[in-house]
Amino acid sequence: MAQLHFRNFSLLEPDHGELRPGYELIVEGETIREVSDKPLKPAEAEVIDCGGRTLMPGLIDSHVHVFLSEVYIRTLESMPLTLMTARAVRLMKGMIDRGFTTVRDTGGADWGIKEAVESRDIPAPRLFIAGAAIGPTGGHSDPRRRTDFGARCHCCNAMAYTMNVSDGVSSVRKSAREQMRLGADHIKIMMSGGVASPYDPLDSLQFSLDEVRAAVEEAKAFGRYVCAHAYTPEAITRAAQCGVRAIEHGNLIDDASAKLMAENKMFLTANLVAYYAMKERAAEFGMNADMLAKNDLVIDGGLRSLEICKRAGVPVAYGSDLLGQLQVDQSREFLLRSEVLSPIEIIRSATTVGAQLLRMEGKLGTLREGAFADMILVDGDPLTNLGLFQEQGKYLSMIMKGGVFHKNTLH
Repeated sequence: MAQLHFRNFSLLEPDHGELRPGYELIVEGETIREVSDKPLKPAEAEVIDCGGRTLMPGLIDSHVHVFLSEVYIRTLESMPLTLMTARAVRLMKGMIDRGFTTVRDTGGADWGIKEAVESRDIPAPRLFIAGAAIGPTGGHSDPRRRTDFGARCHCCNAMAYTMNVSDGVSSVRKSAREQMRLGADHIKIMMSGGVASPYDPLDSLQFSLDEVRAAVEEAKAFGRYVCAHAYTPEAITRAAQCGVRAIEHGNLIDDASAKLMAENKMFLTANLVAYYAMKERAAEFGMNADMLAKNDLVIDGGLRSLEICKRAGVPVAYGSDLLGQLQVDQSREFLLRSEVLSPIEIIRSATTVGAQLLRMEGKLGTLREGAFADMILVDGDPLTNLGLFQEQGKYLSMIMKGGVFHKNTLH
């Protein structure tokens, strides 16, 4: 099997927390075969001179929506699945261009687009999917018009295809089973109101305790887990009491609910950039005043939520949660978090913590032996300049996923 021998770089292994020069690394097939701080001399290998740049693991975005290609989600109801898929291909190429070699879709992406990624039919990050997000009537996954008392066939309605409405324990149980039958890596449920949904207040509590427990029970039985959309302490507390493993957003978290999350070994995926981008530009893409008013309620809590979780010991993954045209801002999350966190803490959220959340420790988010050869080469030191992750991958000389170059400007 052909080998690639990487030399002349500084290693940024997130666990180290510092750049370490003088390392060499060998990739064989799709994995990292050897990493050493001493010279390596493989019998036959193509030598890659990294020119003194920084070699680090590919980035992980733990909250994306590759099928939600419109900021104003209702626009999707008149979109055929062919157009939805074509747009997803473009959006995912943008993600891997920015150095995100793995993404976790939290509602919408299906087994078909995942298979296309794994078969290398399209240039895209590794994709972990939830299938359709599940919520109750009138909740965050129910964006129907008030004049609409039923959903048209989802075969020609991208909005209905990416979201699921279930009421009652048996319905939630069946929906969770259905998503897992269709290849879901995790189950996404709605437990509070949301910004992009038209009629639910942010502090509304969605799904009963029994409905949440049913989803958790089914996910665990299948070897999966439940992640929950939740903003408020009340919603987060209910999720923790019912066995939910991961909270999405959590902007309004308080010390008590964070302590409960830590006790239950839960994860939070924060996504500050979505709220800033929506405040600045969502109106031009059709988001209405009521939605933007809800956005204002959560935007101020974002940085505070990071500080609360840090004190409580809750691991926080990197997420962007950007819709449609706003997805170009994906890497801006690094800069926003830098107001309260150090560069290495933010980088770990996009590598180490993401891998733990995905249950892929040792395989993703690291450059240790045996890991997938998902790597990026940065033109400088990101520990002193997070701007190197900006401008759509401009400062990334090389991007590799599974031992295959997506980008390589070194030759």
